[in-house]
Amino acid sequence: MLPKTFIQNKKRYLAYNQFRKGLFAELAPKDSEAILHLLPWMLNENNPQVPGYVPHLARPIGVYNLDNDPEIRKREASFSFLFHIDKARRRVKFKPDSWMIQGVYTIGSVGSVTQTACSDCDIWLCVDRDRFGEEGMAQLQQKVNLIKDWLDANIRMPVYFFLCDVDDVRKGHFGDVSGESCGSTQKNILKEEFYRTAVMIAGKIPLWWLAFDPEDDVDYRKLAANYEREVFGDYDAIDLGNLERVEQEEYFGAALWQFNKALTHPLKSITKMLLLQMFLAFPPGRLLCHQFRAEVMNPVKDRPFIDPGTFTIQSIFDFNRDRDRDDFHFIQKCIYLRCDVKMHSRKAGMREELLRETFQKDPLSREEIHSLNKFKTWHFHDQVRIGNRTLALLLKIYKDITGVHLNAGPSRVSPGDLRIIGRKLSSCLEKKPNKIQVIHKPTDSLNQPTLVFRFNGKKWQVLPADDQETVIVEDVHIVSCIAYLVWNDLFRPGEIRMLPNPTPVTLQEILNLGNKVRNLFGTYNISAIDFQNFSVQEKLETMLVIANFEDTSGNRNGDAYSVLYTNNWGELFLDRVGSAEAFCDAFNGRSRKQRSLNVHYHVQRTSLQYEKIIERAKKMVMETLGQG
Repeated sequence: MLPKTFIQNKKRYLAYNQFRKGLFAELAPKDSEAILHLLPWMLNENNPQVPGYVPHLARPIGVYNLDNDPEIRKREASFSFLFHIDKARRRVKFKPDSWMIQGVYTIGSVGSVTQTACSDCDIWLCVDRDRFGEEGMAQLQQKVNLIKDWLDANIRMPVYFFLCDVDDVRKGHFGDVSGESCGSTQKNILKEEFYRTAVMIAGKIPLWWLAFDPEDDVDYRKLAANYEREVFGDYDAIDLGNLERVEQEEYFGAALWQFNKALTHPLKSITKMLLLQMFLAFPPGRLLCHQFRAEVMNPVKDRPFIDPGTFTIQSIFDFNRDRDRDDFHFIQKCIYLRCDVKMHSRKAGMREELLRETFQKDPLSREEIHSLNKFKTWHFHDQVRIGNRTLALLLKIYKDITGVHLNAGPSRVSPGDLRIIGRKLSSCLEKKPNKIQVIHKPTDSLNQPTLVFRFNGKKWQVLPADDQETVIVEDVHIVSCIAYLVWNDLFRPGEIRMLPNPTPVTLQEILNLGNKVRNLFGTYNISAIDFQNFSVQEKLETMLVIANFEDTSGNRNGDAYSVLYTNNWGELFLDRVGSAEAFCDAFNGRSRKQRSLNVHYHVQRTSLQYEKIIERAKKMVMETLGQG
């Protein structure tokens, strides 16, 4: 590579990186200011008044070339004022004996059209672990933890830091850099995402980005060797290694673990699953990061920069356009919602401008766009239907990915990983006797209405207050309805009503039981269940024995019990037993070896025989399970 080409590439990359920072600033003005400017300044400081102060720091810590960053210099006075630092100590300085952070980078959706109000920010701090040594790495980690505490308290966007050794990144040894590094295969796929999506907050430019020549292929190893020998007279780049190919089994392994997240957040995961499906169809050497680098670094007059989110969505659309047309049309809608796009609205900004051409190739109708813009106000059931269809599409993608992988021959993906995913799928989707079913929400915040309990003479029903014809859940037993609402995070005590009815159940008792169920079991979240739980057989974990909830006086045949219990696979069940003998038949032998089972009890406070009912229930559980 000619020095002239290298210099042009460097200027082009810095302009592109500034474009990404500008997009981040528009999408999250306050948070971007803290992450892009205040964060590197705090990393460079070690003052008792500044977050990140480490007493008795063995050597100063500094970010490469931060003292020459005009954006930091411009803000230095305001940062010092924020933390009440004396004017005489305001100048950013890098001391020769400092431990150097060579680069601070984001990875993921930040600074792209896929960034939304729900996005978090993963940040890599690249350092030479050998130069820092054990003491230096421990003090850097301490500093980073303190800065994270301050950011958590002062900005909305969750920030996660990963300390990366430059040599490890170069070799593709990432440890838990991803924050989700479970699975038997993950190596180059993370580097592909990093090169494609990274924003350089401060420090050195990844040399990979400069290894481009529109006229010829670049020999990366030769370039890295020449750079190390100072052939270019430049010191502002960092060699994090080349990336030539990603094997199919790596994509498959990533798809398995991404599908795990999709079970809880289907709409949030749709882009990554579609991307992995596309990657598996490509030859191992055809990488999206290479195509994106060529798009950014090959200058064309009057052509604006494109962000990695827009480029990825364009690639996904191109890949799916000639496949199933109904699926393609639905994919467009999913990505529109996933990116929180607002075409034809007063809120349109850089995101909409960047995506406009992408959606114009196969345009959604103005009616569809107008409807999608108002998704947050859709009726609850219409939103849930989108979630169900998104999950169905994800299952279709998963089957396609699995089929491609099986046809590719022997795999190094461990049988244990496949078994875990199979059990996760079962716990999420399989209908089992007495299991509380889950709603597959497209987003965390649905347009949930005020809910009304109604007894129609045979069944309990829960209805939206503004739609008496739509039934959200119904069952002969009200405990089943309460458990369903709590498990699906629909139980909002201040927004629950009950119509007059002849039963002894009161609204207050519904709220009391709902609160207890929520405190004990929480809400459904399969992605929060430890992977190791699925490597062992199913076992009970927590049980709530509810006595005579719908008949506070008991009955002539004795007490009736509703038994709620969770297992280690994140499933919630409800059994109805009419006697101690029926309880024994249902649970005898299931938990005598499970001494960790937590058993709780609930009886309405208005019950005439409260203490006696509790005693009988505890005796029943002790005799059957050996614990109470």
